[in-house]
Amino acid sequence: MLLEEIKNGENKEIEYKRELPEHSEKYMKSVVAFANSYGGKVIFGVEDKTREIVGIDEEKAFQLMDSIANAISDSCEPAIIPDITLQTVENKKLIVVEIAASTQRPYYIKSLGKEKGAYIRVAGTTRHADETRLKELMFEGASKSFDQAICLGFDITDKDINDLCDSMYNTAVNNCYFDEVKHEIKKPTKNNLLSWGIIVEKDGKNYPTNSFALLTGNEILSTKIQCGVFKGDNRAIFVDRREFTGSIQNQIEEAYRYVLSKINLGAEIEGLYRQDMYEMPVGSIREIIANAVTHRSYLESGNVQVALYDNRLEVTSPGMLLNGVTIEKIREGYSKVRNRAIANAFSYMRIIEEWGSGIPRMFDEFSKYDLTEPELIDMDGDFRVNFYRSSVTSKVTEKVTEKVTDRELSVLNLIKNNPKITTTSMAAELGKSRKTISEIIKSLKDRGIIKREGSDRKGSWSIK
Repeated sequence: MLLEEIKNGENKEIEYKRELPEHSEKYMKSVVAFANSYGGKVIFGVEDKTREIVGIDEEKAFQLMDSIANAISDSCEPAIIPDITLQTVENKKLIVVEIAASTQRPYYIKSLGKEKGAYIRVAGTTRHADETRLKELMFEGASKSFDQAICLGFDITDKDINDLCDSMYNTAVNNCYFDEVKHEIKKPTKNNLLSWGIIVEKDGKNYPTNSFALLTGNEILSTKIQCGVFKGDNRAIFVDRREFTGSIQNQIEEAYRYVLSKINLGAEIEGLYRQDMYEMPVGSIREIIANAVTHRSYLESGNVQVALYDNRLEVTSPGMLLNGVTIEKIREGYSKVRNRAIANAFSYMRIIEEWGSGIPRMFDEFSKYDLTEPELIDMDGDFRVNFYRSSVTSKVTEKVTEKVTDRELSVLNLIKNNPKITTTSMAAELGKSRKTISEIIKSLKDRGIIKREGSDRKGSWSIK
């Protein structure tokens, strides 16, 4: 197993050293970086450039292992406890120092101090943690998120809190497809905002957090979504550009509508009826823009960018992947929330669904559209998703006589398969109330799409 790791070369979790350096700081940076990042191994006895296994002096092995343990104990703050082992590969002895990803972040080299001595692991290199990344490490170490921290610079009143609750409620209702679900939504209260971390109560006074500013579009935290359309497959030639500001939930909606206005709209035929169909699954477009806003780092100065090229839609969000999060895990549905208050608010407003479910569903949708699967890219500073476009601009292949909604199409398919099906059976099949099915049937009958022949009990449906 260790031999295979060595053959694969250095990466974000492995670093090689030919020998133990005279000055421990040369490898202590990597020790700190592993603790601040994903965890990892420093392997002594391997040439880093050639991956040649040179081994270490076996007679000095245990003395060297003690030196490494003492150096880590003396040099690092908070304390890092490594797992140091002696292993044999190709008949040569290697010292393997394994560092676990730890929670008391940020870890740093004592002699350099927290600001200069904190390091992180990026790809196969160790880098100094800049001011932004250091702040994020501090939030992680305190088990908090930036969006739950008090936003200094403005005060809020009970009216401000109530206005936000009203706005969130209206968004949640508007994002419901079925009327019966809308009636079940309850307006959030101040206590909800407190539990989600959108406001904080101290000494009997309510304070806004950073998420409150972002959800209300307060300019004290300036953020926007930048959208652009480009000719070709790079950013050399702008065709159109827009920037959306205001509350982050409205930014998502406006950016989503902008993309829909720029991509191709065709139609898919289900039997005799038309379903308008964009070239890419629109649910995935909304989801990936919402994810970018939900999981971006608001400590970074950049903005979410949505770029449409001739061959793809590209969504980029500022901020590295959180520790422990990998592309492979994301594809499997793993989710680690960077902005907890925003995620809670978006979940209530039905902007995002169950955490982690969006990416697997996105891959499934693209497969159904027979499109190239989405591309997830860790850019060592930003995160990007590419949706590749279809070369087919329209799927209209038959004469279309009528447009129907998704709900109406579901009812029509049931009737097509069983013309004698009852309203009660339709409700059971579709998991809807009998009242909802009756309303759909009335709409179809009023427009002359379906017709009832015979009595209610023994008759049957016909589709025009």
